[in-house]
Amino acid sequence: MGIFTRFSDIVNSNINAILDKAEDPEKIVRLMIQEMEDTLVEVRSAAARSIADKKDLNRKIEIFDRDLNDWDLKAELALRKGREDLAKAALVEKSRVAAAVDVLKQDYLAVDEGLAKLNEDIARLEGKLQDAKTRQKALLARHKTANSRLAARKKIHDYKIDDAMVRFEQYTRRIDDVEGRVEAYDLGLPKDLNHEFASLEAEESVKEELDALKQRVAANQAAPTEAE
Repeated sequence: MGIFTRFSDIVNSNINAILDKAEDPEKIVRLMIQEMEDTLVEVRSAAARSIADKKDLNRKIEIFDRDLNDWDLKAELALRKGREDLAKAALVEKSRVAAAVDVLKQDYLAVDEGLAKLNEDIARLEGKLQDAKTRQKALLARHKTANSRLAARKKIHDYKIDDAMVRFEQYTRRIDDVEGRVEAYDLGLPKDLNHEFASLEAEESVKEELDALKQRVAANQAAPTEAE
C-alpha cells in the first residue's frame, strides 16, 4: 500500500511528521522514495506527451497559416480577373481556416500552460524526493551509528562481566585461603571449654560404671568362701 494517494499528497506532505509517527521510519522512507520516483516518471511522461502535442499543434498552425495566405492570394487573384464570386468563396474558405487556427492556438496555449504546470510539479516533486533521500541518509547514518555504539557497549559489557567473574574467583580464592589459614592455626590447639567439660563428664561416668563392676565381681568371689 502506498504512503500517498495522489500527487498533491506528496508535494504537501510533511516528511518529518510522517516519519515521527512511523514504527519503522527506514521502511516508510523507502516506500516514500519509491512512490515519489514512480510519480516522477508519470509526471515526466505526461510532460513528454505535452511537448509532443505542442509540436504537433505548432506544425498544424503553420500549415493553416500558409493556407490563410494562399486563400487570401486566391481571393485577390479572382478580383483581378473579375471573378467576384470566386473571391467571395476564397474569403469564406479563408475565414473557415482562420477559425480552425484560432481553435488550434487556444489548444496550444492550454497545452503550454499545462506543460508549465507540469514543469513546476516536477521541480516540487524533485525537491520532495531529494528531501526524502536526505532523510533516508540521515536515518541510515543514525542506524549505523546506533549499531556501532551497541556493539561497543556490548563488548564493554561482556568485558565487565568477564572481569567481574575473574575478580569473584580471586575473592573466592582469598576467602578459601583465609579459612585454610584459620583452620591451620586451630590444629594442635586445646579443644574448646564445652568439649572439655563433656570429656570430664564422660570420664566420670565411665569411672562410676567401672567401680560398680568391681564391686559386683568382688561380691561374687566372696560368696563361695562364706558358704564353706
